[in-house]
Amino acid sequence: MAVALGDCSCYGKGMRGWPNLSELLVARDSNAPVGLVGAPLAAGSVTPGSCDLAPALLRETLRRIGRYDIETKREISTRIVDRGDVEIAGMTIEQATGPIREAVQFSAALHELTLVVGGNNAVTRPAVLGLGMPLERVGLITLDAHFDMRDTHEGLSNGNPVRALINDGLPGANIAQIGLAAFANSRRMHEDAVAAGNLVITIGEVGLNGVPRAIERALSHVEHCEAIVVDCDIDVIDRSQLPGAPGARPGGMAVADFFNAVRYLASQRKVRVIDLTEWDPPLDTTDLSALTAARWVAECLSGYELR
Repeated sequence: MAVALGDCSCYGKGMRGWPNLSELLVARDSNAPVGLVGAPLAAGSVTPGSCDLAPALLRETLRRIGRYDIETKREISTRIVDRGDVEIAGMTIEQATGPIREAVQFSAALHELTLVVGGNNAVTRPAVLGLGMPLERVGLITLDAHFDMRDTHEGLSNGNPVRALINDGLPGANIAQIGLAAFANSRRMHEDAVAAGNLVITIGEVGLNGVPRAIERALSHVEHCEAIVVDCDIDVIDRSQLPGAPGARPGGMAVADFFNAVRYLASQRKVRVIDLTEWDPPLDTTDLSALTAARWVAECLSGYELR
């Protein structure tokens, strides 16, 4: 398993008087309940981009995210072992699947929760496989505008990790998909997802019934599973609030709802892996998308501390 350690210069070097998330990152020889794995995969994107730049920028942006939540009056204290980036530069998805799976499996064996920072959405399949468990015992919850049910006959892509996992043997009864967007999917994908037994919750349903209800339904759908992977495809967020995702569209999830959903899911003991995918830094000339991605880490940790 080849892994390149991220920039460790931020460890323990927060701004004076400003406790921030970068202070919680510790080196690989440390003990901590949460692990961080970078999976800078860009190959196989339906829309070519630079998602491979995301893990490094996320680490850098952690300096700008505080640790104190004024709403709950709690300060995040959970440390994160930074396990660096998987060395997959120049690899196809097929070639990168093994190294990413091994890195996730190594982290999951040592930590109660592993955060996987993509890279494009193709990293979700090796993240699920990285639990090293029979797929009938694993649940998958996606926050995503898309089904990710494109055909696999032309190879793996960021548009088909869910179909690929179903082909691997992941039952639809173990899959809950939240935030599916209008005019962003095909009839066949929808019908195939329903036929497989996936729980489908559209963005319209989220708006009508609220995020807590959507998460409760998803958790109920996968309650028979022993472990759960959460895929946070950041293009589920409304494009105006997250311009740095090529698949994001107007009418998506409000970013506040996204944060609430992530915290809720991270609070569940069965959730072992949470990924963040489809953030393409060059698409956003501002720092909005970077701050949103870094805030995702805060929400994951806040949820974890509620366990």
